Amino acid sequence: MANSKTKTVFFCKECGYESGKWLGQCPGCKAWNSFVEAPKQSKSLGTSSLGKAGSVRNEAIKMSAVSLIADERIETRIGELDRVLGGGIVRGSLVLVGGDPGIGKSTLLLQMCGKLCEAGTKVLYVSGEESSRQIKIRAERLGSTMDDILLLCETDIDKIEDVINDIKPDVAVIDSIQTMFKESQDAAPGSVSQVREVTASLLKLSKVAGVSIFIVGHVTKEGTMAGPRTLEHMVDTVLYFEGESVASYRILRAAKNRFGSTNEIGVFDMNENGLSEVANPSEYMLEGMPVDAPGSVIACTMEGSRPILVEVQALVCQTNFNLPRRTTNGADYNRVNMLMAVLEKRLGLDLGSCDAYVNVAGGLRVNEPALDLAICAALISSYKNRESSGKIAAFGEVGLTGEVRGVQNARMRFEEIGKLSGPLAIIPAVNLKGLDAKGKVSGIRNIRELMDLI
Repeated sequence: MANSKTKTVFFCKECGYESGKWLGQCPGCKAWNSFVEAPKQSKSLGTSSLGKAGSVRNEAIKMSAVSLIADERIETRIGELDRVLGGGIVRGSLVLVGGDPGIGKSTLLLQMCGKLCEAGTKVLYVSGEESSRQIKIRAERLGSTMDDILLLCETDIDKIEDVINDIKPDVAVIDSIQTMFKESQDAAPGSVSQVREVTASLLKLSKVAGVSIFIVGHVTKEGTMAGPRTLEHMVDTVLYFEGESVASYRILRAAKNRFGSTNEIGVFDMNENGLSEVANPSEYMLEGMPVDAPGSVIACTMEGSRPILVEVQALVCQTNFNLPRRTTNGADYNRVNMLMAVLEKRLGLDLGSCDAYVNVAGGLRVNEPALDLAICAALISSYKNRESSGKIAAFGEVGLTGEVRGVQNARMRFEEIGKLSGPLAIIPAVNLKGLDAKGKVSGIRNIRELMDLI
């Protein structure tokens, strides 16, 4: 705890703005009620000393003199993780892995460490939350060979740095950043100043020693990374591990990646033996789809650069209330209401006297407009009580006048639908241009043509 002589300042949790007094709104990022109190730092580690040795001064050089040697990467031998990282772990990189408690962050990183050790990579696993015995029990439950992983249960970052400098591992995992502290900082572990300075120390260590470091960060109930937002700006890569507690699948998404694309996702299945890769997410999402059921339509959504087929279900029935009920799960509530208004106005469907329920099966949440056409098809199918399950696959954006607009990545979506046998692909007519449309496909310009097809 800070004594009475210790000077304190206020930091913005969102952008790291520093102020001598508490402010209701941050002048830097305009966030409200984001200031927290922390001891004043006499000297910040920062990152300005990276690349310097003693008093050697950096000199400005021409862009043409910069070497373009490709980054050396270490393959994790977990295909979905390598995909998100951009082809493997870049040596000397600092990677932040965030997610809700119990989502599987530690499990994924421990499995990664086991795969790396099998390939002869030297790995250090540092835990500030679990004992070495607990980690051993979890490793045995996962069932893979992890005997060569070096374990260290420590929370003092200075001692961790000494161990890393002594054993010189290729990859190090810090679990978690909120439990680490620096002795010179007069603040509790997990506070703004501690998290910032510990991360700065790890960043300097990764660049100078050439060690690839993974740090685990907790996520708050608002869904943001705990600690100052500057934490995400300091690291090279930010990965978020997402998933619903009621669903077995997990999605690893890159929010930032200096060495690769942020449009890639990895899909995993959580089971009793840990996390297993899902090579075909579309097949996984459509598993258990009913046969010959009204109101069930296949849709193709894009998760990053990967097309995924999902089942859109709709149930339309007469209401018993003065105000009809509208319920959505996995789709945007306001957009479903808008689409129902379009169907009622342009097609004359009496949806104002009906309850409507829309569900994206599997627990996946889809927000892109390309889901519009599948939602409309499912609503019409349920309202008319026409069987469409497994016979219709659709994607496209629907406007207020009932027109069907084209969407991006139409070729990739159509090819993903083509992997299924049987369904009629209903797509925007504008997306048929330049498309090698072999098989059952129909391009439509408005929802009236959709009504005729159903």
